[in-house]
Amino acid sequence: MNLLVRINLALALAFALAALAVGWACSAMLQGNAKQETLREAGLMMDSALAMRAYTATEIVPLLNAQMEQTFLPQSVPSYAATRNFLHLRGKHPEYAYKEATLNPTNLQDRAMDWESDLIQQFRNDEHHAEIVGERDTPTGRSLYLARPIHAEAKCLVCHSLPAAAPVTLIRRYGSNNGFGWQDHEIIGAQVVSVPLATATANASRILRSVMSSIAAILAGTLLIVNVVLYFLVVRPVRRMVAVADEVSLGDMSAGEFPARGSTELTDLGRAFNRMRTSLAKALKMLEG
Repeated sequence: MNLLVRINLALALAFALAALAVGWACSAMLQGNAKQETLREAGLMMDSALAMRAYTATEIVPLLNAQMEQTFLPQSVPSYAATRNFLHLRGKHPEYAYKEATLNPTNLQDRAMDWESDLIQQFRNDEHHAEIVGERDTPTGRSLYLARPIHAEAKCLVCHSLPAAAPVTLIRRYGSNNGFGWQDHEIIGAQVVSVPLATATANASRILRSVMSSIAAILAGTLLIVNVVLYFLVVRPVRRMVAVADEVSLGDMSAGEFPARGSTELTDLGRAFNRMRTSLAKALKMLEG
């Protein structure tokens, strides 16, 4: 195995290890950024739901008060407005979801599922816990969820304290078996936003492939340049020295001079070989004389 091949193997190993290290670091960074991007998207959806709730409470409910005396209108409930808004969004983007999951809801469609009940229980166990972020598998792929607790406020107890205190129109629509017994400031549910991770992680993987392809091209170009430089500055001068040394070792003192131009270590070696050759030639002449 010649010198150039050995150097190439060493450089290839070093480049491969460097590329793996860079790839690992870039992958971790890009995947982390993908999750942060998804989390920001989930936060934006949550804020949009809160805005929809506030709009309903301040601008829609006052317009419906007169009709509410005759029949209960779910459009007057802020959570209903936020949920319906996101149901329209799911028509085009089924991988997105928003739910105000409740342990004891008036509308059974809002009843918490098992994993949502676990989130609500976590909020109940630590009332200072303002937010829970996690991941779960869904039929549409891996999803990131953001959950925030729902507290029963004083205005909620007008309808949800006891069936006897609730509006007749509410009882007529939903019955008196569900959605009652709430306590002031009790955590009765959680707002849960689910956002797909697939798009963000796919973008991260695409960027990683592009980065690694660029790195591979740069390292290949660097290796080529190093080979050219090594050949002209090291390999070729060494081969010339070997050829001259072989001729001299066979007694041919008419062989050309060792390369000795420049100021590198190889030229210093060439000068030393030339001095040794001159001394050897003088010694041979003295022996012959």
